[in-house]
Amino acid sequence: MKTKNNYYAYKLPTGKSGIVADWKSCEKLVSGIRGARYRGFPMRSDADVWLATGAAYEPKAKPVMRHELGVYFDAGTGRGKGVEVSVTDAHGKSLLHKTLTAKNINRFGKHHLGDEVTNNYGELLGLKHALMIAKKMRVKKIFGDSKLVIEYWSQWRIKRKDLPEETVELADEVAELREAFEASGGEVIRIGGGENPADLGFHR
Repeated sequence: MKTKNNYYAYKLPTGKSGIVADWKSCEKLVSGIRGARYRGFPMRSDADVWLATGAAYEPKAKPVMRHELGVYFDAGTGRGKGVEVSVTDAHGKSLLHKTLTAKNINRFGKHHLGDEVTNNYGELLGLKHALMIAKKMRVKKIFGDSKLVIEYWSQWRIKRKDLPEETVELADEVAELREAFEASGGEVIRIGGGENPADLGFHR
């Protein structure tokens, strides 16, 4: 199911940037302007993050070998019932039972968070579980498709004043776990959403 874009963020070469609620408004602002950058998002919070982190287009993610041994994580709103967290092996089999009790895992093998948190928070929580699971399984590679979480939030690079305290606290916890994981020879690798067996249909 394709996710609808409800917000469009843009940044012009002059430095002017903003968020509008429909593509036609965005098109009027960027059309014919060389160097203008723009992108659609289902959630305003993700549009804010894109602008705050430089409005950069993501480079092509590292391709992953099919069924490469590792732990994979994702978060998404693909079922339309709020944010869910997914952590799987290379074949898409859920691994969340290794860190969560059965009552916290839905019938799809995912951890449902609801509408109270953002997709980015879900990705961060997914990485936390992936790190804990990888340690238990003695696996040295973790894969995910969130640039924000992998390249920023889990590496102490977070705008603390702009985010809820709960998110900042989780980011600090995940950064500590990641440091220990990498110190023992582990790797956290960003891949494309379409290559992620933990995929939940929403990668922004």
